[in-house]
Amino acid sequence: MKKATFRLALLAMLAPCTICAKSAQWVGTWATAEQLVEPHNCPPAPGLGGNSIRQIVHTSISGNKIRLKFSNEFSQGPVEIKAVEIAKATTMGASSEIVENTTHAVLFGGQPSITIAPGEYVISDAFSYKLGREENIAITMHLGEASSTNITGHPGSRTTSYIAEGNTTDFSNAVKTDHWYIINAIEVYSKTGQAIVVLGNSITDGRGTTTNGQNRWTDVLAHNLGKMKGTEHISVLNMGLGGNCVIRGGLGAPASKRYPRDLFEQGGVKYIILFEGINDLGGARNGEQTAAQIINIFTQIAQEAKEKGIKVFGATVAPFKGNRGYYNEDREHGRQVLNDWIKTSQYLDGYIDIAAAVCSANDPEQMDTRYLFENDYLHYNADGYQVMGKYAAEQIYPLLDKVKKHK
Repeated sequence: MKKATFRLALLAMLAPCTICAKSAQWVGTWATAEQLVEPHNCPPAPGLGGNSIRQIVHTSISGNKIRLKFSNEFSQGPVEIKAVEIAKATTMGASSEIVENTTHAVLFGGQPSITIAPGEYVISDAFSYKLGREENIAITMHLGEASSTNITGHPGSRTTSYIAEGNTTDFSNAVKTDHWYIINAIEVYSKTGQAIVVLGNSITDGRGTTTNGQNRWTDVLAHNLGKMKGTEHISVLNMGLGGNCVIRGGLGAPASKRYPRDLFEQGGVKYIILFEGINDLGGARNGEQTAAQIINIFTQIAQEAKEKGIKVFGATVAPFKGNRGYYNEDREHGRQVLNDWIKTSQYLDGYIDIAAAVCSANDPEQMDTRYLFENDYLHYNADGYQVMGKYAAEQIYPLLDKVKKHK
């Protein structure tokens, strides 16, 4: 059977589907990709051990019953959690302040404390909590034993975290750091919820966005789906890692190694967007061969996803002409080979032509200079991510299951 392209899928808008009644499931409303944090991104003094840290995240879909996930998967020592609370934050991360009377204790097997062994993760007890769509949530952790030099986390949070000495909820004199540590996901219990999971690199991670602005292209995608008819139940989970590669090398485990965890282990995953490859191509000795290797890995992911009932969409690799370290004609040829496959592959269920959305009208091999961040011709400013996310929402909307509300 030929795959349906996004153009053909527009016909689906004439007869929107309705999700049939089903059992509730856990669906991610926020999640982040984890790695062993590099030394220069580790927690500053006073560190995590024996202290408290407040971290703020921006959710997508709503729910009335939630649970949290914490990870120690890449560390060599235990992490002792003495207590955790969540609350609604007053900002997207610009301050540590929380909304009064919204605090709730998070428990593990009925107890406030738990120790996470190296290489493991834990999921909290479920609890009732009224979580709105696109809420800012503060997660406060009080830690016992915890390394500040060998730790699992997400370096590119684009969000400020607050570290205070001792077991405290007073963060007025906290040390600030723009990284996340240990926190991994928030899930809601939902009958209709479904998740889009995006596999990506620094462009998906949001390099060039506004710190504490929550304006990555995936945030913009989630915001726009929330305003569209019938897709309010669909979350967007960002599995972007700065400096990440598909094949080998780069920062964090390459996509070829991390995809089983970062894609298939997310709560309620129904759709996947593959938006990686630019770092592989930017260092390729042979662009066409590198593209072929990426295609093999993407094909493997798509085949495994199909067996699990998950749809996979490709996103075309954005242009990088002008970046002196990455661009040459051979690597550009590799980008074209990969993008042609994304647009025509029978293994994918559709594609988002992000390259077309952000390229220059005069030179499609180069990004539109209006979106330049630090003049590197690789990353985007906030305006570029707005364009990217809005375009992605418009392109992917026809292929998503819609919820038909009954009066």
